[in-house]
Amino acid sequence: MKLRRLGRSDVEISPIGLGCWQFSEGAGFIGGFWEALPAPVIDEIIDASLQGGINWFDTAEAYGGGRSERALAAALTRLGKKPGDVVVATKWQPIPRLASSIGATIGERLAALSPFPIDLHQIHQPYALATVEAQANAMADLVEAGKIKTVGVSNFSAKRMRAMHAALARRGVPLVSNQMPYSLLDRKIESKGVLAAAKELGITIIAYSPLAQGLLSGKFHDDPSLIKSRVGPRKYLPSFRASGLEKSRPLIEELKKAATAHGVTPSQVALNWLATFHGDTVVVIPGATKRRHAEENVGSMGFTLSSEQSHRIDELSQRFLR
Repeated sequence: MKLRRLGRSDVEISPIGLGCWQFSEGAGFIGGFWEALPAPVIDEIIDASLQGGINWFDTAEAYGGGRSERALAAALTRLGKKPGDVVVATKWQPIPRLASSIGATIGERLAALSPFPIDLHQIHQPYALATVEAQANAMADLVEAGKIKTVGVSNFSAKRMRAMHAALARRGVPLVSNQMPYSLLDRKIESKGVLAAAKELGITIIAYSPLAQGLLSGKFHDDPSLIKSRVGPRKYLPSFRASGLEKSRPLIEELKKAATAHGVTPSQVALNWLATFHGDTVVVIPGATKRRHAEENVGSMGFTLSSEQSHRIDELSQRFLR
């Protein structure tokens, strides 16, 4: 894959990364969205990602209380990777903490990811017992100390993202990314001004849940009963109910049509659209619980949607802007 710059930094990443939420070992409320994966399966997922050209991995403290970080580092080590071979992103959990926690917990993050450095450290949520300025200064301190390379945020509104960008700039540190829920079934970052602000400021949007927790694969439309066997709370979401499935069905049928034309899957079409429609601004981090899922992820950049296909998909997903 052709690499892209992460924001206004010298870090280069593939347009598709691997989200590592599912490596949480099923621990805690957040980790409980996914069943625990054995180490050999994690190795296969990461190996397939690497073989396909993915060069970066996104994890977080909140994913199983560090379990995902440790699983990622262990798998990369078993696969013979060394510091500098890949780009690693993680996140500090701000709820309910002070900004001083950023510096106080960085040792835990580095230990969990050892021997791999933190190339991107992100503030996971906008909710903290601290001002944006205080959090920015704490992150800038880590950059200056050489403990992290770049700074990002997650789930930040356009206003809060601008405030963080300005606060970091006062310390000479760029805000390189904002990780947001973004998919063809959730385009609120466009209507809320986040995407436009990111383009203006040179900030990369990292799209998480890019397949809307599997809905864009079309498998739940083909067989609505599948969701009943899935672990975690997504089975209770309105989008998985009969009315929700009918609302998204026209878009799914268009994805299937484009997929047939290119000899790929609807999921690959959805990922390709997300990573290309806005130029280099948006990168995508689908997850994977099987090797074939990872192989499908990397294959999403192996074809080019026609202008007509891309705009037809855009048109049918306009109803999900708000």
